[in-house]
Amino acid sequence: MKTGFSNELYLKTQSEHIRDRISQFGGKLYLEFGGKLFDDYHASRVLPGFEPDAKLRMLMQLTDQAEIVIAISARDIVKNKIRGDLGITYDTDVLRLINVFRERGLYVGSVVITQFEGQDAALLFRNRLQNYGVKVYLHYRIPGYPNNIPLIVSDEGYGKNDYIETTRPLVIVTAPGPGSGKMATCLSQLYHEHKRGISAGYAKFETFPIWNLPLKHPVNLAYEAATADLEDVNMIDPFHLEAYGTTTVNYNRDVEIFPVLQAIFESIYGYCQYKSPTDMGVNMAGSCIIDDAACCEASRQEIIRRYYAALAGLADGSRPESEVGKIELIMKQAHVKPEDRRVVAPALSRAAKTGAPACALELDNGTIITGKTSDLLGAAAASLLNALKHLAGIDHNIRIISPEAIAPLQKLKTAYLGSQNPRLHTDEVLIALSISAATSQDARDAMAQLPNLKGCQAHSSVMLAQVDVRTMKKLGIQLTCEPVYENKKILY
Repeated sequence: MKTGFSNELYLKTQSEHIRDRISQFGGKLYLEFGGKLFDDYHASRVLPGFEPDAKLRMLMQLTDQAEIVIAISARDIVKNKIRGDLGITYDTDVLRLINVFRERGLYVGSVVITQFEGQDAALLFRNRLQNYGVKVYLHYRIPGYPNNIPLIVSDEGYGKNDYIETTRPLVIVTAPGPGSGKMATCLSQLYHEHKRGISAGYAKFETFPIWNLPLKHPVNLAYEAATADLEDVNMIDPFHLEAYGTTTVNYNRDVEIFPVLQAIFESIYGYCQYKSPTDMGVNMAGSCIIDDAACCEASRQEIIRRYYAALAGLADGSRPESEVGKIELIMKQAHVKPEDRRVVAPALSRAAKTGAPACALELDNGTIITGKTSDLLGAAAASLLNALKHLAGIDHNIRIISPEAIAPLQKLKTAYLGSQNPRLHTDEVLIALSISAATSQDARDAMAQLPNLKGCQAHSSVMLAQVDVRTMKKLGIQLTCEPVYENKKILY
């Protein structure tokens, strides 16, 4: 994949822009940080060259100025809400975030539990955090929020919330996911700071949509595809167009809430610092694109991957048909079709020839390797092994995993663990390969190629077991599947 984004320019430009915004507000800024602070793999896929931890590294350049406040909704604690990409609850993710930030040298000042109404689960979580030595504050649900401005901006609204004590000029407000109350936390703090005579400002950091790219630019369309389940829609910022005569891109939720934000700012300060939602943002990603064509192609491929993910979700009942329909419309706007994904046709062709599931994997140089289903291996495992042999320059006919390594694994699966499928999944194949590497130079050479699979593309003619999906993800392989079950069992 061609590099289309300068990560180094981004680190420099973005940190400088945030420093400038801090100075505009008298030395204190509450920055609502949307999206993922690290492991932002969507950004790295559509902006090739963007490192998944780029935003975290950017903040590390502001270590002496920044502290982090993590917001979590009491309602999400009660519901045990799950982060879909990690499979962990929001409250567990708060603990994970604290550990990661501290390991990187960033100061986590506190956790704020929002929308609090006395929930026992929220109080238990507060106690748990306090036992770890973490400061915890409570922000209460405000009736009529966000439209009842007189109540919101009063001692019975924001005034009832705990005042979060902060010590640094840049306060990053982040959260495990959307709907956690980041914006409300920032605005509540502005109210309390103003009552204390402290000058402070608010800004918003969202990587997508990129405000200074065209509305229908593939990068922005890929963001719409990624958030198809949230009903987000990119749109021209009408407030910015009216104020400046300049066209910029924002998304519907920010545009819809902006008049409310204006009213809140005016109630607190007597005026609003911003004329548009775009004004509130500090994102400089669009200025760091160095090859627009590379980013366009990467984004088109992301849209196709999102389409296949939606189809698979529709097949297993986890996603609605409306999500598929929305991404189909986005594909038309981006002028792409499923067959524009190069690994699709080879996987389907191999499956048709063998009469069994098959998988195709595209290497970094464009070479496509396929794998078929056999008595020993599933198609995904076979394609993985074939790719490693190709990268290591090992003849296709040479076995790099000894039968002595495979047989015990198959017996363990069927005789002791109750599996009816003796074929090895991708994780089991890698275990067998590592065992063989103890006595085989070919196996060692093949294992050494595993890092070179990162960023490769793969497609399966059937929906894979979750263990295969997880292994591919850990290897950095970008996988799609046909929305077809391998068999007709209703429990897959």
